Amino acid sequence: MTLRLYDTSARQIRDFTPLTPGCVSIYLCGATVQAAPHIGHIRSGLNFDVMRRWFEYRGYEVTFVRNVTDIDDKIIAKSAEQGRPWWAIGYANERAFNDGYAALGCLPPTYEPRATGHVPEMIEMMRALIDAGHAYAADGNVYFDVRSLPGYLSLSNQDLDDLRQPSGEGETGKRDPRDFAMWKAARPGEPSWETPWGRGRPGWHLECSAMAHKYLGSAFDIHGGGVDLVFPHHENEIAQARAYGDEFARYWVHNAWVTMSGEKMSKSLGNSVLVGEMVRRWRPIVLRYYLGTPHYRSTIEYSEEALREAEAAFGRIEGFVQRAVELAGSVEPAAEVPEEFAAAMDDDFGVPQALAVVHTTVRQGNAALGDGDKEAVAAALAGVRAMLGVLGLDPLDPHWAGGTGDGRGEELRGAVDALVGLLLEQRQAARARKDYATADAIRDRIQQAGLVVEDTPSGPRWELGSR
Repeated sequence: MTLRLYDTSARQIRDFTPLTPGCVSIYLCGATVQAAPHIGHIRSGLNFDVMRRWFEYRGYEVTFVRNVTDIDDKIIAKSAEQGRPWWAIGYANERAFNDGYAALGCLPPTYEPRATGHVPEMIEMMRALIDAGHAYAADGNVYFDVRSLPGYLSLSNQDLDDLRQPSGEGETGKRDPRDFAMWKAARPGEPSWETPWGRGRPGWHLECSAMAHKYLGSAFDIHGGGVDLVFPHHENEIAQARAYGDEFARYWVHNAWVTMSGEKMSKSLGNSVLVGEMVRRWRPIVLRYYLGTPHYRSTIEYSEEALREAEAAFGRIEGFVQRAVELAGSVEPAAEVPEEFAAAMDDDFGVPQALAVVHTTVRQGNAALGDGDKEAVAAALAGVRAMLGVLGLDPLDPHWAGGTGDGRGEELRGAVDALVGLLLEQRQAARARKDYATADAIRDRIQQAGLVVEDTPSGPRWELGSR
């Protein structure tokens, strides 16, 4: 089946044909690092991590660029509020974002450029656009002339006559209020760089056009980001790039929001749920399941109840994997995922439908466990691991096993298993001598550590408990 994806610019699902056979190039708008990330921010990186994994499973060589906007109005405002250097705020929050991506199992990007490292490329682009009549300098600012480019607003499907272009403080000298700033004139006490038009700093949109060109060339396959970026950010990126002569992105893919009480999760609304706090309250693999298994174009309405449901659903998968390993031993992931799973993923990355195949296979594996059919259990386990690997959710992957992420998860689980096993032996001995008070006390201590003990015909076994 041909891989298909929803293209915002076409407003329909299209067959995916890469520019270069066997290769996929992706540019994802990453973090603006004025504050630590909430789970709405991380969802975008996680959705595109799943897409990237699927492209790689399908045999593509993926170049994945995710930028960092480390200078903008919000970062400068935070610097003034906190009395800290703008670069210190940006760097600390960039680290927080990367910690969040890593905690939820996102693969690192091929390149992760910072805006402040690419001012020469931005100056080059502005000079070319001014020379071509698409941009102009005024009062130390540089603006893009939106009327100079036929097709402007085709991505967001707006009418230019009705356009209300967001503007920032100090944007003076515009010929038309709908023109947008590519470069902002320096103001006292704010960071700035020297240009032929005076000192200043980048406009938000210019950064991505320049960095996408540098790392992916004049044309690339997919440009991604949150749906809130369609206008003005992505629309203005297209204008700059195409006026510069680039074909730019051939497909535009946008993920939906995480909301609370029907509103987009955002710092400004004060309703954000910070990733650093969430990973202390919930296992990161459960957070990945919660954020990564709805369809990327579907809105997620955040609630504690929904997270508990996700935890229980993933617990059923994880429980099968653990019991299957106990019976069948270490089983490597299958070389290929089931056809139904592949068909779902090929159809606009249909993770919910693909996940249904995972749960069906888990139910079949549990039935085989009940029958003691070791061969069938091993086959189910191999298939489940292959599918979970594509989704970044294989609990036996070194990143998740034992929670160490350093490849020693199996060693850690073995050590814990030995210690818990000793306690279970003591509990069994207490029960054998009818000392039920001691047996119950041992069980309670194990449960207080976050483990659940299950008495089975083959003896007691333990696993991580749900909250």
